[in-house]
Amino acid sequence: MKLEQAEGMTLWRRLYGANPLHLLAVIGCFALSGYVVSMLWDDPTWPALLIWFVGAVIGHDLILYPLYALADQPTVLARWARRRYVRDRPVLVPAINHLRAPVLGSAVLGLIYLPTITRHGEDAFRFTAGLDMAGIYRHWLLITAGLFLGSAVIYAIRLGRAARRTTRPTDQA
Repeated sequence: MKLEQAEGMTLWRRLYGANPLHLLAVIGCFALSGYVVSMLWDDPTWPALLIWFVGAVIGHDLILYPLYALADQPTVLARWARRRYVRDRPVLVPAINHLRAPVLGSAVLGLIYLPTITRHGEDAFRFTAGLDMAGIYRHWLLITAGLFLGSAVIYAIRLGRAARRTTRPTDQA
């Protein structure tokens, strides 16, 4: 029975390319998207939402992705150079994702709150939120610092665990 299941999964992966749970998740995403579209269909602003969504996709794929891929090149080149010239000491925990995650989080928050940080639309913000825009830039900086601090703490913990794993004496009988 298990052999037939394994052969069935191999055939499934060869035909579909992924786990059956992936197909279930994709169908769920399409169902959720269809529900949202059905809720907005009678709304007269749906063409504006569609234009905004298409603009966001184009803006990300054609403008932002090449920019942050280009910005990531120095770290990729530094990793390549380290691997090429420092062979005696292997990297225990790569630091690249501990830099990428807080930079990405900070950049996304910066883009979302850019109009507020630059104080554009202060009257509209005060009207809708009932708040002043005085501390938004400082809050964004504090959140950015918190993201980097949290990433550094996680990196330090991972380095400590990796160092302990490599220095642990082996049990020989």
